[in-house]
Amino acid sequence: MNLQPTLADELVEIRPLLAKDREALYFVAKDPNIWEQHPVDRYKRELFDMFFDESLKSGGCLVILDKKTQQIIGSSRYKLLADFPHGIEIGWSFLARTYWGGLYNGAIKRLLMDYALLHFEHVVYFIDSKNIRSQKAVEKIGGKKASTASLGALPSTSSENMIYVASRS
Repeated sequence: MNLQPTLADELVEIRPLLAKDREALYFVAKDPNIWEQHPVDRYKRELFDMFFDESLKSGGCLVILDKKTQQIIGSSRYKLLADFPHGIEIGWSFLARTYWGGLYNGAIKRLLMDYALLHFEHVVYFIDSKNIRSQKAVEKIGGKKASTASLGALPSTSSENMIYVASRS
């Protein structure tokens, strides 16, 4: 599977993260309210820069653009799971607050998940237990709370993370 595909629908375009995207993505990320339920305050410049550099190196990071304005509105990432060959992780996602809770967030999550499920049986989301907003968003698109017993050898995670899984129908 190409971990950095270009995906699009009528609302958004999702494409590989490029080094030149740093400032435009930071413009979105510098809103502290985006990070209030995340374990890391990536609105702080030094933490954002570490996140951005790691994202570039990951080989799976994507930026999300409003298709109409061509403005960067967020990012997400695919990650292969070494101990779980039938699944792929989607995570490290954030979105400008003006795009929360509506058509855009659902479109983004569906594009990413539908593409991943063409190649893998399961999509795995590790969501901080305090991040209720992300848990509800994943549930809206069919993600279900999972346990290692239900799927076998899921990768170990922090006890502060909830594991959600979406599977092929």
